[in-house]
Amino acid sequence: MPDSVAVLPRAGSELDDLCINTIRCLAIDGVQEANSGHPGLPMGAAPMAYVLWTKFLRHDPRDPDWPDRDRFILSAGHGSMLLYSLLHLTGYGVSMDDLRHFRTWGSITPGHPERGLTPGVEVTTGPLGQGFGNAVGMAIAERALAHRYNRPGQDIVDHRTFVLCGDGDLMEGISAEAASLAGHLGLGKLVCLYDDNHVSLDGPTSLSFSEDVLERFHAYGWQVNRVEDGTLDLAGIESAIAGAIADETRPSIIAVRTHIGYGAPHKQDTNAAHGSPLGPDEVAAAKRAYGWDPDRVFYVPTLAAERFGQAVEVGGRLSASWRGRFDSWASANPELAQEWRLAQSGELPPGWRDSLPRWQVGDKEIATRVSGGQALNALARAIPWILGGDADLSESTKTAVTGGGDFDPQTGEGRNLHFGVREHAMGAACNGMAAHGGLRPYSATFFTFSDYQRPSIRLSALSHLPVVWVYTHDSVGLGEDGPTHQPVEQLASLRVMPNLVVLRPGDANESSWAWAVALERSQAPTALVLCRQNLPILAGTAELAESGVRRGGYVLQEAGGGDPRVILIGTGSELCLCARARESLEQEGIPTRLVSTPSLELFRQQPSEYRDQVLPRGVTARVAVEAGVTEPWLALVGEDGAAVGVDRFGASAPYEDVYQHLGLTVEAIVSRAKGVLAR
Repeated sequence: MPDSVAVLPRAGSELDDLCINTIRCLAIDGVQEANSGHPGLPMGAAPMAYVLWTKFLRHDPRDPDWPDRDRFILSAGHGSMLLYSLLHLTGYGVSMDDLRHFRTWGSITPGHPERGLTPGVEVTTGPLGQGFGNAVGMAIAERALAHRYNRPGQDIVDHRTFVLCGDGDLMEGISAEAASLAGHLGLGKLVCLYDDNHVSLDGPTSLSFSEDVLERFHAYGWQVNRVEDGTLDLAGIESAIAGAIADETRPSIIAVRTHIGYGAPHKQDTNAAHGSPLGPDEVAAAKRAYGWDPDRVFYVPTLAAERFGQAVEVGGRLSASWRGRFDSWASANPELAQEWRLAQSGELPPGWRDSLPRWQVGDKEIATRVSGGQALNALARAIPWILGGDADLSESTKTAVTGGGDFDPQTGEGRNLHFGVREHAMGAACNGMAAHGGLRPYSATFFTFSDYQRPSIRLSALSHLPVVWVYTHDSVGLGEDGPTHQPVEQLASLRVMPNLVVLRPGDANESSWAWAVALERSQAPTALVLCRQNLPILAGTAELAESGVRRGGYVLQEAGGGDPRVILIGTGSELCLCARARESLEQEGIPTRLVSTPSLELFRQQPSEYRDQVLPRGVTARVAVEAGVTEPWLALVGEDGAAVGVDRFGASAPYEDVYQHLGLTVEAIVSRAKGVLAR
């Protein structure tokens, strides 16, 4: 663009233009004040956001959690000042002072949107493509809840999910998986606005991105549309969104051709507008191009404030109307209404724990993936808002809800979601389902593939989303499939993630109570790590596992004849090896305590008095055993103890042979215990 620019053409009416430029100027002022951020997207995408928020989005700024609101997700989370400006202007609890403190310590306007921090922010976005996947999960949740709760003439669930994404979102593989899934399911209440500005951080998208995006989405089964001038053609944007809403048989994507950094004379349409403040001179020049006084900072004209402020009145009417319909529906369906209230609040129904299966010593050996699946099925019967699925592995993970039916993409009926071989999208969609509310989602796959889901797991932990991440085939005990499928480092990796609890139960009783702990954690995610091979029911778990699993570690079998000289610490499928090693040591006259530690995180959270009861400070002869890397156990066993594990990749062979060659045997445990005693 030339060095000096006359006032730019008007996008719509004088009022429309004033409102759009208000969004732009607030965004560039926030970035400039922080001297950090991404001004380009808000400047280019402001027109489409204005049309969506003022003409289509059903929301109530005074009741941001109104259950039947439309959801808006800014998947291109780096453009967060666009969202914060809209939230401020439409009457959410985001003040002008909050905009001034963009990206500062303690602010509710962080660099990327964070769920639970800022009123009106639905999900935490920033890692590109995650918000797009979240939107798919929200659309699934809407459809499932509509089926369960709507009654003829009484629709209490009827809303849409809108997502604004950029080129970077659509480059990410997760968005391809999620788009394929959404198209297959025909999620007609999902609408994507694609900010097609042809620029990414490194330069023009032509450097790395030349595909026909709309043809790709057409092949996925989406309705596709294009607005050639997303800067001035407000009527075209409105028409495209209306067309997307009208087609409820398939999701819709609208490619809106925009100009990143629109109005900045030296930076428009360049990567210089992407991720850095414009600078004082460029800010002033852009404001002049908008017909704006460059000396006015964080300024909202009265007419723009009035226009955006209508959202409060309109939203209040919408939510009040819904509450009236809800009250009538609740009167006609009191039991269903009570279920709704429980599900929406994150509570669980009375007596739900009574449904959990129990086992006794002498019962048939059973893998924790199988007993975990039985626990899930029992809980699904007691808690009808549990919904989840697997990555084409339900026969192996045992997580299908028997009799629940496959999720029907048209009606929303069915308890079993078939995500296909799409672990990335499955993770993001489950986060979206949890963020939507009214459901307790779970996903299932082999543990080694948790690496594919790690960004979604991390965001569930950061966002306090109660997703249950089910992982089976948890170790070298997988056997013949070999090291590509045998996780060894994943346990250690997930255990260090804040706000995530990892549970690796040692028998069927522990797996039941691991599920209970996961569901009780209504504000945080949980990973259940389950084994493939059959395990015995261990003495003590029927009586002790309920409280012991909640504490993360407990004395399962006490030393005979007095205080212990050795403590064996086991988890998962190695707990039974420790139990047998304890028997051998006891027979040799060595008093040995067996401690089960299904969750290091929960155990560390216990009071020091309890931890000292389980692991007395005076007993330093400790041996921890787990079929994974030993690092997580070193602090627990101390300098005088030992950890038996797998500090290498596995091998392809029957699992018994793998365990034998890698030293995961009763004999090896006994030898290490004697070794630490002899020090």
